[in-house]
Amino acid sequence: MTITAQSIEPESIDLATLATLAGDLSSEYLLQRVRERGHPFVRTAHGYLIQHLVAGSPTVTELASRMGVTQQAASKSVVELETLGLVQREGEEGDQRVRRVTLTDAGREVVESGRAARAQLEAKLVEALGDDTLATAKGALAALIDAVGGIDDLRGRRVRARTV
Repeated sequence: MTITAQSIEPESIDLATLATLAGDLSSEYLLQRVRERGHPFVRTAHGYLIQHLVAGSPTVTELASRMGVTQQAASKSVVELETLGLVQREGEEGDQRVRRVTLTDAGREVVESGRAARAQLEAKLVEALGDDTLATAKGALAALIDAVGGIDDLRGRRVRARTV
């Protein structure tokens, strides 16, 4: 039997594969919405660093530890975001040798653009599925994340960029 796009039913695909596909397609959709809101150079990978700046101002060393990368890799990412005007490094009060990474106004705009895009997508899903079905779907995906050992990273804003 030849498999065609018309013969593939989403219901016949395992949850992990559907979640991966939905995540990849959703990320691209949301990234496009953020770009349309005036941030054309933002990449999905930037979000993995920005998530650590939403609630604080870590050093590059702290970022590297949280992101599970080398200090050099974290520094390279910070420089890229500095070039885009999304972050800045500021000396710590009392010790100017300690440099903390903070979001700029433009960086906060990217965060807000992402939140707005996700809220719009969520509203579409509520309209299509209803609150109860959406809550059930979220529960299933959270259980999947927990089953693969990622729930603590999700809760702690320590989700790492995929390397494969």
